[in-house]
Formats: sequence, structure tokens, C-alpha cells
Amino acid sequence: MRPTQRATSGATGGRRHESVKRAERRRLTKAKLMSTAAILGCALAAGCGTSSSTTSSGNGETVVTPSMATNPKGSVTWCIGRDTTGAFSQVVGLYNRSHPGVHVRLLELSTSADQQRARLEQLEQAKSPQCDVLGIDVIWTAEFTAQGWLRDVTPAIQARAAQFIPSTLATTKIDGRYWAVPFNTNAGLLYYNKSKIHTAPTTWQQAYQMAKQGGGIAYQGRQYEGLTVDFLELLYSDHGSVLSPDGKKATIDSPQGRQVLAFMQQGIRTRAAPPAVLTYMEEESRNAFQTGKVALLRNWPYVYAQAKRAHMPFGVEPLPTFSGGRPASVLGGYNLGISSYSRNPGAALSFINFATAPAAQKKFFIASSLPAVITQVYSYPAVTEAQPFAGPLLRAVENGIPRPVTPLYPQISQAIYNNVYSALANDTSPQKALANAQTQITAVLERY
Repeated sequence: MRPTQRATSGATGGRRHESVKRAERRRLTKAKLMSTAAILGCALAAGCGTSSSTTSSGNGETVVTPSMATNPKGSVTWCIGRDTTGAFSQVVGLYNRSHPGVHVRLLELSTSADQQRARLEQLEQAKSPQCDVLGIDVIWTAEFTAQGWLRDVTPAIQARAAQFIPSTLATTKIDGRYWAVPFNTNAGLLYYNKSKIHTAPTTWQQAYQMAKQGGGIAYQGRQYEGLTVDFLELLYSDHGSVLSPDGKKATIDSPQGRQVLAFMQQGIRTRAAPPAVLTYMEEESRNAFQTGKVALLRNWPYVYAQAKRAHMPFGVEPLPTFSGGRPASVLGGYNLGISSYSRNPGAALSFINFATAPAAQKKFFIASSLPAVITQVYSYPAVTEAQPFAGPLLRAVENGIPRPVTPLYPQISQAIYNNVYSALANDTSPQKALANAQTQITAVLERY
């Protein structure tokens, strides 16, 4: 998997610098969350102007429709992270050869998620038409929407909805409308060393019990986005939540939340998860697994190829359930949005449709290990040969649940990982840690 995906969509959204967080807070103080709909309407209208090829959703936003992608003409620029495998360039070339009326150019951004985001934000804040198609992390989508930087693609999604894995569409849906098209996805998996663990656990309780006897379990326990993801996977499995369905109320301080955090805390105390896990991000936890320091590992799909190259005997399964609850994996990945300031949204949609069609998705999955968002791709013989874990991965993605889809997510995530870490590292009680998280998330919601 390319570095961009590991750093952002693996723990997706992972390593945020404080400067980015401060910029986010400054931006978000411009408006109350209650006024998001109004912001969307006026911002999109200002950014898009009038066009005979657009329609209105009823709130004043310009909407990109399937008919706009018919017989496209002109130029399109696709802005996304570095093309480290060449697959992006290959698909762009295939599109240009099959669509002589359009020329798509790939504009590669940094491999750093923070730098990608900063560059896209600069362009959109300047109302620049330079980027027609924006490659955006799933956790950026709500904020880009709230800022008025994305066009409404609801009709385009509705025309193809049956092709997509439903959970991936949830990352693009805000207030009943779709603001981007899923491009690639990611879901957590459980790896186990077959020389130590002979049967895959079906619950987290079983996994930790096996870990105590077989050498430990590793996950991403450092104080960052990865810890938020790992906590949410257990919380969601136990039918817990972070926000109320309308997104206006914090719900993290719940019996489910306290039970899950107490379980994770006990795992550290009993050494089922070694204390060193509190220093682990993706690579540190992978190395602990591949060198035999631990017997089980929660990590992302990219680990599969690395473990195969290490010639270790291992198995991989979708994440287990918590106390027999529902299977749950937090989704990562990238979406493709059409910039509000694009001068050629029809051609942009034409290219997006091409890049998210089965043929291109197959190429990305095989060449770049970017998990597909189209269900049928997982059954292609070439895919299952190149990615033998495609079956477990598809089940994991189908069980996927998005992180809270809100422009306030960075602050909410920070409240989660800071307080979960406090409970795990400093022995703060689960009750106190989640009460603090609840207070901080409530303050974020009230402030905006």
C-alpha cells in the first residue's frame, strides 16, 4: 500500500501536526455548526456561479448530474497524493486514450497527508480552479463539504449506488446528500501467528485471553488518531457511539464506552497487551508482530504483503466482536470530490466514473494494494490471486462503520485519543476518562 494510505487512511487521518489543528480551529470558529446548511448553499453558489449544465438540490447548491458526464470535452486536473506505484498515471493514460475529447492531468501532491491537505485547502480557500478532482481522506470529506469546497454529486451516486460497498458510501453522505465518490477503502484486520495461535479468535475477549498465553497482542496505542480508531472498533462492536444520530450531542460516556475502556485498560495491566503498545503506531506494531514479540496484531491490509515477505506463518481474519456484539471495523480510504471551483465538472465526473469503475478499481487493487470500493472486484480471479486476503478484507469493509462524519471530527478525535490514552498509560479510571471526553466533545459541539 502506498505510504499516503498507510499514514492517513490506515490510521486514517493519522499524524496531524499541531499547526494543522490550530488552523482547523480558526477556520471552524467562522460559523456555528447549526448554520452549516446555509454556509453550504452560499459558498457553493459563490464558488460555482451559474451554469446551464447544473441543477439545484433545492438549497441553492449546484449539483453534478450523470448527464453532464456524457460526451465530455476539455481538460481536467486530478490532485491527489504521490503516485508511488504508477497506477494512477496508468489509469489517467487509459482514460485519455479512450476519451479523445478530454485531457486529464495528474497533479501529484506530497506523500504526507498533512501536506496534501494543506495544499488542497490553500487552493480551495483561494477559489482556484486548478484542481477539478480532489483526492480527499474520508475524514476530510465533511469539513470540505462544510467549507463549500465540494459539489453535490447525489444524482451521480444514485445512478451507480448498487455497485459500491454500502459502508463506503456512508463516508460521503452528509445531511442526506452525497458530496464525493468513494475511491478506495481500508478496514482493520486481525493477524495471528499460526505457530502460537492455532485458531482465530471470534471475540476480543478470546483474543486477549489467547494473547496472555501466547505472547501478547499489539495495536496502535500511541496518543494519536490510530488509538481513536482502535477504541472505536471495540466501542462500535459493543453498540456504543460517539455522537447522537443528529450529531448534536456527545454520547461517548456510556455503559458501553466504560466497559470497552475498562477492558483495554485491563489488557495493559495483565500484559495481554504489552506496555510498549502505548508507543506503537502502524509500523511499530507490525514490527512487533513480524519479529515474534506478540502473537496477534490489529492493523491494516498493507501488513499482509509485508508479513508474506517475512515468510512468517500467519492467518488473517476480519476483526472479532466485543462480547458477541456486531462485527465492526472503522473505515479508512480516500474519496474523490469535484471542486466547487472546477470549470469542467462534467468531464471531472466522467473521469471519476472511469477511475471508480470495476476495471480501474481492479488495477488499483492489484498494482497499488488500494482496496476496491466496488463489490464485484473482490471476486475477480486476478484480484484473489494477487491479494489472497481479499475475502476477509471484503467482509471487514462490509462490516465497516465510518468515524463521526462531521467537520468537527479532528477536535472530537483528539478528545477521544487523549482521554483513552490517559486511562491506558496513566491508569485514569475509565469513568473519569470518558467523563472528560464527554465534556470536551460537548464543548466542541457547543462552541461551533
